[in-house]
Parts: sequence; C-alpha cells; structure tokens
Amino acid sequence: MKSKVWWLESLTGEPDHLSKLNAGLSSAEARKRLAQFGPNLFRERDEKSLLRQYLSRFKNPLVLILLVASAVSAFTGEVTNFLIISFIVLLSVTLDFVQEHRANQAADKLRQSVSIRAIVVRDSQNKEISVAQVVPGDLALLSAGDLIPADGRVLEARDFFVKQALLTGETYPVEKHPGELPTTATEIQEATNAVFMGTSVISGSARILVVKTGTATAIGEIADSISRQAPATSFELGARRFGMLIMRLTVLMVLFVLLVNLWFHKPWLDSFLFAVALAVGLTPELLPMIISVTLARGALRMAKKHMIVKRPAAIQDLGSMDMLCTDKTGTLTEAKITMERHVDAEGQSSERVLELAYLNSFFESGLKNPLDEAILNHQHVDVTSWKKVDEVPFDFERRCVSVLLDNGQDRWLVVKGAADEIVGLCTHYETQGSPLQRPLDESARSVIQTQYHALEAEGFRVLGIAWRQVAQDHPHAVLSDETELVLAGFAAFLDPPKKSAASALKALENAGVTIKIVTGDSDLVTRHVCTQLNIPVTGLLTGKEIEQIDDHTLRARVETANLFCRVNPAQKDRVIQALKARGHVVGYLGDGINDAPSLHSADVGISVDSAVDVAKEAADMILLKHDLHVLHEAVLEGRRTFGNIMKYIMMGTSSNFGNMFSMAGASLFLPFLPMLPTQILLNNILYDVSEVPIPLDEVDAEEIASPRVLDLSFIRNFMLVIGPISSVFDFMTFYVMLAVLHADEKLFQTGWFVESLCTQVLVIFIIRTRGSPLKSRANPILTATSLLVVAVAMLLPFTPLGVHFRFEPPPARFFFILSGMVLVYLFVVELAKQGFYRWSMANHHRRHRFRARAA
Repeated sequence: MKSKVWWLESLTGEPDHLSKLNAGLSSAEARKRLAQFGPNLFRERDEKSLLRQYLSRFKNPLVLILLVASAVSAFTGEVTNFLIISFIVLLSVTLDFVQEHRANQAADKLRQSVSIRAIVVRDSQNKEISVAQVVPGDLALLSAGDLIPADGRVLEARDFFVKQALLTGETYPVEKHPGELPTTATEIQEATNAVFMGTSVISGSARILVVKTGTATAIGEIADSISRQAPATSFELGARRFGMLIMRLTVLMVLFVLLVNLWFHKPWLDSFLFAVALAVGLTPELLPMIISVTLARGALRMAKKHMIVKRPAAIQDLGSMDMLCTDKTGTLTEAKITMERHVDAEGQSSERVLELAYLNSFFESGLKNPLDEAILNHQHVDVTSWKKVDEVPFDFERRCVSVLLDNGQDRWLVVKGAADEIVGLCTHYETQGSPLQRPLDESARSVIQTQYHALEAEGFRVLGIAWRQVAQDHPHAVLSDETELVLAGFAAFLDPPKKSAASALKALENAGVTIKIVTGDSDLVTRHVCTQLNIPVTGLLTGKEIEQIDDHTLRARVETANLFCRVNPAQKDRVIQALKARGHVVGYLGDGINDAPSLHSADVGISVDSAVDVAKEAADMILLKHDLHVLHEAVLEGRRTFGNIMKYIMMGTSSNFGNMFSMAGASLFLPFLPMLPTQILLNNILYDVSEVPIPLDEVDAEEIASPRVLDLSFIRNFMLVIGPISSVFDFMTFYVMLAVLHADEKLFQTGWFVESLCTQVLVIFIIRTRGSPLKSRANPILTATSLLVVAVAMLLPFTPLGVHFRFEPPPARFFFILSGMVLVYLFVVELAKQGFYRWSMANHHRRHRFRARAA
C-alpha cells in the first residue's frame, strides 16, 4: 500500500533528493539512476530481442508443418529433400525478417526525432532531454501545454492546473500545490500535492521532484488497459479480410488436392508435403513484409518533405483521406497576429481597453496564445504598481480568463475572452469621457453587438475586455466572480491569410480532399478569410447549433456544411465522429491543448512541431513546415504507398487463384505430382524475390489523383477475371508437355516450373499499371530483379543444382513454344485488364449516380 500513497511521505526524510535541490542531479548520478531504474517507459516489456523477433516468424503454422514434414522425410531417407526444404523455408523467413526489421528501424528513428521532451535541472542548468531519460530524483520544470513526464511531488506551483481525466475521469482541471496532506488522502483524486505521468498541464507553471518513473508510475501500473493497441484502420481491416479470403480458398483447394492424391494412391508423404508446400506457395505470406517495407519507405520519403510519421499505418490513411478538418489560425492564416484596434463599447479608440487587456495578458499564467503575444507586443503598459492575487484559468467551455489584481488601493477582477461570452457576463458598460457606468440593457446590448459584429465582418478577431471591482480582502478568484462585470470595450486583431494557402487548398481539392474549417472563432471572421482564399461556403454550423442537435441529425448536416464556428473541443470531436460515421476517411490538423481529442478521433491526426506536447503526442504525423503544400505532397505520398501495396495484392491474387485451379485440375488426371514440394517452394521463394523491390516502384499519376480505400470486392472481381487466364495457359502448358513433347514426370514438372514462374513474374509489368505497360516504366531495380528471376528459372534445369531439385533440361523447342505462349498470355492479360477497369469504372459511376439520387 505504501507505494500507492507516496505523496503522503515527508520530503524532509530524503536528503539525497533535497540537499542540492536547486542544482538538480549531476549527470553522473542521472546515468547511475537510469541504469538502476531503467528508461522512463511503461511499454518496455513489449520490446523483444532480435532473436525472439526472428523466432516469432516460425509461429506461422504452415512453416511449422513444413519443417516437421521435411524432418519426417529425412527420417525416411529423403535427406536431399529435407535439406532443400529447410534451406528454402529459412531463406524465406530470413528475407521477411531482415526487410521488415530494417523498415521498422527506419520508422523508429523518425518517431524518436519528434519524441516528447522534458525540461529538467541537471548540473545546476536547465536541460531538455527525452522523457525516456527522466529518472527518480530529477527536478522537472512544467508549464502550460506540457505532458507530465513522470509521477512526482509538487515543490513550487503558480496557478498550476492539471487535467488528469486519463487516470481519474475528472472532467475539469485540478489545481495542484506543494505541501503535506492528511493521512486519509490515499486516492489519486485527493493527491493535490502530486502529479502523474501522462496527464497534462492546462495553465500555470510548477517545479516537481520526480518520484516514480516507467512501470512504477500510476499509468504504468495500468498500462495494459490504457496503452491498448489502437483500433485497426480501414486499410488494416481490409488487408486482414483479404488474407482470410485467400487463406480460406487455399485451405479448401489444398484439402481437395490432398484427397485426390490419396484417392489415386499416390505416396502419402509426397502428397502431404505437396499439399503443405502448395499452401505455402498460395498464401500471401509476403504481404506483411511488403506493407511494412512500403510504409517505412513512404515515411522516409515524407520525412524528406518535412513531415515526420509517428504511426506508419497512418500513411495509407492519409492517402485514403477525403476529408480534412482544420483550424483557421496558423493553417489558413499566417499566425502573425497583430492588435489593430482597442475600442470602447461605442467604437471609440480607448487606452483604457488596452491597459486592461495588457494587465490580463501579462499576469495570465496559462499558455500564452498568439492574441496574448499581440497584446503584449502592441504597446508597453506599466504594470509595476500591480501584483497578481489569483487567477481563473482559461477553459474552452467559458472561453475566457480572469485575473485578480491589486495595486495597494484597488482590487480588480480583469476578464478577457470571446466577445459574445464577455458581453453576456456584463451588466454595465463604460464610455469614453464619462466616469459613469451605463446599464447594459437590451437596447444597448443590441447596439454593442452590432459594433463588434461589424469588426468581425471586416476580418478582425475580436476579444471582449471587462472588469469589476471587488473588496480589498477578496482572497481568491473563482468562477462565480465572473458576473455583473463592466464592459470596457473590445480588442481587435488581424491575422492575414497565408499567401500559399489558396493554391494549396486548390491542390488538395483537385486531389479529391474536401476541406472543412473547424474553429473557435466567429463565423463572420471565418467567412471573411474564406472570401480572401476563394473558399465557397457551402454551409455553416455553430457550436450552439451542434449542441442542440442529436448525432443522427449532425451526420446529415456535416455532409453539406464546411464551416463549423465557435466550437469547443467536445463539439469538434462530434464533428469528426459524424464525418467518420458517414464513411469518410477524416484527417484533423491541430496544434493546441483543445485539439487532442479530435487528433485521437480522426483517422489521421496531424500536428506541427511547434504544437504543445499534448497535441504532438496525440498526432500520427508531425508537420515540420507550416505549409499546406507539404500536407498535399504527403497526401500524394500516402497514395503512392497505397498503390504499391495494391500492386502486390493484385499480383498475388492473379497468380495464386490461377495456380489453385491449375493444381486441382492437374491432380485429377496426372498419375504423378504436377510439381514436387521442393519445386513449389523454390518457385515461391524466387517469386518473392522478384516482388521485394515493389516498394521502390513509381505509381502512375491516375493512381494518386483521388483517394482510394482497400476494396475487397474490387480485388475479388479482379481475381476472378485474371486468375482463370493463368489457369488456361497452365493447361495449355500441360497439353504441350504431354501431347507435343511427350514429357515424362521429370520433364513435365520442369516445364511447368519454368512456365509458371515466367508467367507469374512477367505479369508484374502488366498488372503494376492501369495503363499501357509500354508507357509506364517500372523501377529499374524491379525490372532487373524480375528478369534475373526469369533467367534463373530458365537456366536452373541446365545446372548441377537443378539435379537436386529433380529438374531435367527441356528441349530447345520447348523454349520457342514457351516464348510464344508467354507473349500471348501477357497480351491476353493486358486486354482483360483494360476491359476489367472499363467495367469497374462504369460500375463505379452507376453506384455514384444511385447514391446521389438517394441523397
């Protein structure tokens, strides 16, 4: 129980932690503690050694069955069979492991480049380090927007509010302060002198002493429930369904072939090995590696274009994204906000408004936003006579911040926030040149609203500034103090649109990505920005409207609306969820504390390197350059990645499905096995080698012109069209071998091995493009590897190694016949492919028109 209530222990009993507290730990002591306590991670146990990662590849039941079967063949005297099968299986597993391990290493390096950092005191100096390097005894400095790096005791705090809903479910931020607690405070909710890893700082600043790290933290103890694997994306689900489809077909076909072979009394061991080898050959076992390598290569290419990918699978989601929800400030605008006006309630320039706004921004301890910076940079105001007593930090429900100030004679509560909210809290207003405060009745309220709405219509971001005098002994600022305020006036700000935004938005629109602006700003300001950027407004929803409608209605409204204004974080999240429920793949671009829920909910969460820790941790990708053109390039890169993965899937289906029928048919009429188990495995490994360079291949322009998702019905239809063509040419090969060349068992197996591999590999050049293979050039490495594999297949029967695989050199005329058959095969596949895509496109347009009529 003691470990759970460490916040009740007295700090005075820990001299090694406190004797040199201001100096922090020395570098040597920090290294010693890191070795003692381990890195500050709670997922460390998920890391496997390279050996364990390699051995885990053998969990595939087909691989295990094959190794056991090869061992049985060794005991029966077939030592050559055993050696060949074992070598090929090990080569296949090793190839898969090496490629995927290299890909994962590259992705990990990119993730580490944008890892969350912490500021600690080491050797009497503030030092920024990776959160993983934080150790017990470290002195950590925290401010608004930070993620808390470890469990620790609060030593100093200034208006320090923490959101710890992750651990406690508390809706509102909790204020933390130093001090001892009563012994009854044993629950996390009662630990007001302690902070916990993974929670976030909403406002204020603090200095904490780290007590627990890694798995010893509160979040580490429940890491299994909190750090569950993210839900599978649409692409991952589609890939799994595809794998299951092929697996079911393979199992059925293998059982059929096995039963037929046993029915005809063929050797049971050879038949069993043949069936298992066939299963290995027909299963898309290379798919996970192709996906991993392709995604990793995509991540590296995106890093060169100033975008770091934290979750590689998100690359595919980015390519499939058809909706991008984004805030206005800093994305569509320059985020170089300047304070242009400070006016009273009647629209007259007012130094009084500037003074109150300056006092509020200067003494506010929360995260300084660009509006605060604009106020403080506009004009210096002397604040030396004032001191801060207390503060009610900003939150996204109230949309305002209050500071309680005292100058020795007066004590004021100064409030700044959204104009609508501030006016709603006021009962009086000031006018220039009059010491009297006028009542804010309905008539005056209407005039004042017209005043600040006119500013918003000109494109100004408007804040209301209000105040009230309180008693000299008023000790704290609380929410209930924000009533009966006096309206001083308004501060108006300009944030010009980015010069590059209009062209970037147009490029995204041309790429099939719809932009929806989700902002806390007013609709008037947002409309003005849209006008400047030539964005047509198709519909508007405000936060108040969203609050009043149910989810079903919201799903209908989000389809047509492209402006969502004055929305809080919960309402932003509802918009994201509603779009996803409509079947859209949704991206969200945000950089603030309030954006974290939406970044989590979106299919692709995108943030920027200057974002607060909470947003960067929630995001899947980090933009290093604040330019939507970078995002557009990343979207195209995501589509290239998807296109290359689809190439492998389409090739696998066309060859595997055809081979299934060929094997089944051959088993019915041949008195021997159509191909030996070792030959099937060799065929499989050579084919896999030819496919490895696919991640390097270019993708046709039409493939990246619009969002695409993994459509299982499309793949199945393609398989049903192209697969049988492969079988037809296999049966033609059978006829040539038996009727023309009068082949015996060895020559038949050799001939089909060569024909099967040639057609499987060369069809890559047909299927890799929707257009003409003569116009779309494959990557040179893919071309070289494929042609090399074909050459190996044709030459192998003439080598001493071919003897071990029981090959027999075919006669010269076989190769002439083979050349003609392969050319005709590729020509027929090209015709079938073009016909399939025309039919698929027409079918797509029919479905689209039907949906449009239904809508």
